[in-house]
Amino acid sequence: MTLIEINTPQLLARLRRLALSSQGLLQTQQFGRGLEGARNAISHIGYVQIDTISVVERAHNHILASRVPNFKSSMFNQMLLDGDIFEYWSHAAAYLPIEDFRFSLPYKHAIKSGQVHWFKNPDKKLMSELLARIRSEGPIRSRDLEASKSNRSGWWDWKPAKKALEQLFMQGELMVKDRDGFQKRYDLTERVLPSGINSLAPSIKEFANHLIEQQLRCHGFTSLQGITYLRKNAELRQAVKTIINQGVECGKFEQLKLNDGNIFVSQSGAIDARLPRLSNRLQILSPFDNSVIQRKRLKSLFGFDYQIECYVPAAKRRFGYFSLPLLFRGEFIGRMDCKAHRNNAHLEIKALHLENVDFEQDKLIAAFVAAVGTFTQFQGCDTVALTSVYPKRLSQPFKNTLKALG
Repeated sequence: MTLIEINTPQLLARLRRLALSSQGLLQTQQFGRGLEGARNAISHIGYVQIDTISVVERAHNHILASRVPNFKSSMFNQMLLDGDIFEYWSHAAAYLPIEDFRFSLPYKHAIKSGQVHWFKNPDKKLMSELLARIRSEGPIRSRDLEASKSNRSGWWDWKPAKKALEQLFMQGELMVKDRDGFQKRYDLTERVLPSGINSLAPSIKEFANHLIEQQLRCHGFTSLQGITYLRKNAELRQAVKTIINQGVECGKFEQLKLNDGNIFVSQSGAIDARLPRLSNRLQILSPFDNSVIQRKRLKSLFGFDYQIECYVPAAKRRFGYFSLPLLFRGEFIGRMDCKAHRNNAHLEIKALHLENVDFEQDKLIAAFVAAVGTFTQFQGCDTVALTSVYPKRLSQPFKNTLKALG
C-alpha cells in the first residue's frame, strides 16, 4: 500500500498540474479544434453541464469554448443529430458521450419502477397518450403542447402534459433528438439511439468501474466522494469503495494525502508522469466547469473557496451574482463578476476580485486583458468596461490597460 504525502509546495504544484492537464485546461488544443475537438472533449471529460442562466454565454458553451478552439454553440445540436452525444441527467442536466448511454439506464429504471421519484404520482394515462402521438406523428417539443392551452376540449392541459413529457424522458422512453434554440425536441428512444450502441444495463460492479475509470481519466486523481458525486445509491458507493480498496492493496492505485488530511487516489505513478508546462494564458471559466464543480475538492487542492452566488440573497453576496473563476499559471487567482448586455453588445465587468497577486503584475495584467478580449468576442460583444477591482491598489493598472479594448 502506497501513501504519498503531498507536503511540499513542489508536490502540490505538480498535483495541481495533473488535475488541470487531465481536464484539458493546460494545452490549447489537447482535444483538437472545432466539431471534432468538441466530440473528443466530451468523451474525455465525461459530461458537459447544461444550464439556463444567460447572464453570460450559457455554461455548456462556455465549458467547451474553454477547451476547444473554434468551438461554436451550434455544434451541440450537430453532435445530437450525428448521434455523438445524448442528453440526460448526470449530477445535473448534461450532454454525455453516446458511448456511455448504458450507464444512464440504472437511474432511468429506478425512476420508471418508482424506486426514485422524478415527479410524484405521474399521470400514466397522459404519458401513454403522448407516446402514442409521438409514435404516430413524430418528434414533439413541449412548446407544441402550448397550442392546446386555449382548447378546453383537448385531452391535455399544458402543465400536466409538459410534466408527462419530462417523466417519459427521465424514465428513458423518450430521448432528445435535437434542439430548436433552447427548446428540446423529443422522440422515441428507439428512433433516436444510434444502432450498435450498447443498451444493456450495467451491473453494479460494471457501473462502479466505469465511474472510477472516468474520474481518474478526467481529474487525474479522485476521492471516494468524488467518484460518486451526488449519487445516492448506497450499493454503488460500497462497490466503488471495495474496488478502490482492492486496487490500493495490490498496488494498482496509490493514495495521495494533502496537508488538510484529505486523501485522494490515483493510478500508480500518475504524479510522476510527464505533464504540459504552465503558460501565461489566463482562463475565465464557467461556474459549472467540470474542474470547479466539486467545491470541496477545489478548496482542498487549490485553496480556492468558491461559491456561485446567484442563489444567495443579494445582501449576502460577497463577489457578485455570477462570478467566474480565473485560472492563471496553475492556480485559481480570483473571480470576475460580469454581465453581457446583448442589446448593445457590451460586456460589463462589474467587479474583479484577485486573491493571489504574487505573480509579476505586468504579466498578469497582460494575460487578463488578452483573456477578456477573447471572452468579449465569445459573448458576441464589441465593447467591455471594468467597474471595480479588488484589491483597490490594482484598480488603475488594470483599468488603464483594459481601456484599449474599450
